[in-house]
Amino acid sequence: LCNCSSVGSAGCNRTTGQCHCLPGYTGPHCHSCARGFFPEQDTQQCQPCGCSPAGATSDQCDHSGKCQCKVGVTDLKCDRCSEGYYRLNETTCEPCQCNNHSQTCDSSTGTCLDCQENTKGKHCELCKEGFYQITHPAHGCQHCPCSIVASTGTCHIQPGETIPRCDRCKQGYTGLNCNQCDKGYYNSDSICVRCKCNGNVDPALSPSVCRPDSGECIGCLYHTTGFHCELCEEGYSRDPEGTNCTRKEATLGPEPTEFATSAPNATKATSFSTAVLNSTLSPTTLQTIFPISPSDNSTSAFADVSWTQFNIIILTVIIIVVVLLMGFVGAVYMYREYQNRKLNAPFWTIELKEDNISFSSYHDSIPNADVSGLLEDDGNEVAPNGQLTLTTPMHNYKA
Repeated sequence: LCNCSSVGSAGCNRTTGQCHCLPGYTGPHCHSCARGFFPEQDTQQCQPCGCSPAGATSDQCDHSGKCQCKVGVTDLKCDRCSEGYYRLNETTCEPCQCNNHSQTCDSSTGTCLDCQENTKGKHCELCKEGFYQITHPAHGCQHCPCSIVASTGTCHIQPGETIPRCDRCKQGYTGLNCNQCDKGYYNSDSICVRCKCNGNVDPALSPSVCRPDSGECIGCLYHTTGFHCELCEEGYSRDPEGTNCTRKEATLGPEPTEFATSAPNATKATSFSTAVLNSTLSPTTLQTIFPISPSDNSTSAFADVSWTQFNIIILTVIIIVVVLLMGFVGAVYMYREYQNRKLNAPFWTIELKEDNISFSSYHDSIPNADVSGLLEDDGNEVAPNGQLTLTTPMHNYKA
């Protein structure tokens, strides 16, 4: 008997006993799978391996049907590139070219996916916006030293340079990193602000226009002066329009200062004398209502006195007046006390006789006074009748 496999054979030769195997089967009795085939687990029928000729090392597969893949190729039939590889052509899978900034790329085009460390581009070879490329490490990216307040925030390195330059500074800023104020601007809390010189500075003559650290105007023109060129020089005053500084005309003598306000159809003008203004209006109010020329010494000095200085002067005057009043009251009190003591002092009424001197009466405002305390001479005695006999070696007295 041939004893051929009922599944893998197509009959046998009765003379020789050789089995005729179907495609995919081999062996004397067609029980085994041929090369490039594997037995299916459920039916045990031989199925083709189907290995990719480009991705597999051979057409042979194991009992599960898995093919032996080349490097960079994966899947059951070796027909797909592994992660980190892309299909360069029909036969080869090449590693992704991402400059070590990504581990994956598109398996068909090779475009890098999910670039890291602030990079971008097909191969992660470019820097993101706001970063510039450095040489160490290769294709590394570092943050631009450019503020988004003063610039666009982007920068680049020119050939032969090592320090990045900001691409474009915003208005009012200049420098490699846009960290300096441009001409006509000054630094105010790290922000460049336009100089305020009231149009009285020529940029051609004074390119900086104002000091970059304080904003004080430089080179005031048209006879102006002041921090912002807002005042007139000494000997000049504002014209009626309040725009230009013109030279003052000389006057023969002092005239009372008079200010008048008028309307187109008004028939009355209100005049204020300088004395009334000085007594009723503050310096700040006068300077606000009426322009004051810095060349007028008296008015300028009056206007320069601030309210704080004015209050200090008034307080000092009040303290001086109070101290003087207290001194005057104390002097009056001391004088009155002196007069009272003088009027109330004790005294004796003395009667002069030929041989002796007698104290006829003693007067004192203090009750129960000790009469003997008034006598300084221990040798003098007071008689019972109240007479005091003064004894001296010579008994000579002159009245």
